Amino acid sequence: MVKISPEPIDPSCVYGLIAAKNAGSVVFHYAVVKPMAGAGGTTSYIDYATNGDAEAELLDIADKLNAEFSLEDDLFIRRTGRLGLGDIISLVAASSPNSEDAFEACRQGISRLKKMKTILKNEVRG
Repeated sequence: MVKISPEPIDPSCVYGLIAAKNAGSVVFHYAVVKPMAGAGGTTSYIDYATNGDAEAELLDIADKLNAEFSLEDDLFIRRTGRLGLGDIISLVAASSPNSEDAFEACRQGISRLKKMKTILKNEVRG
């Protein structure tokens, strides 16, 4: 399942979104807005917007992970809008009969999600 949403990601609800009936391992990763110091001060917030078909890009990432690893399911949720410090930016999850594939698929999913061309990021420092 993939989802682009302006709504907050609720960690207490996401386990039910990933198929895990035959999984021996389910791995979740949440990316959060962190305070980064740099020119102009420390991060105040980040605005995320889509530029193109972000859902299709996420589906492509998911399809490729399913082809590369033995997965029961994967889950990608990507936020849009203004996110403050500590807000969840994205969720990548993978379920698999074995932990090696679940962890590696999650790791690869995180890496590929960071490189999305259809998500625009505007970090505001203050």
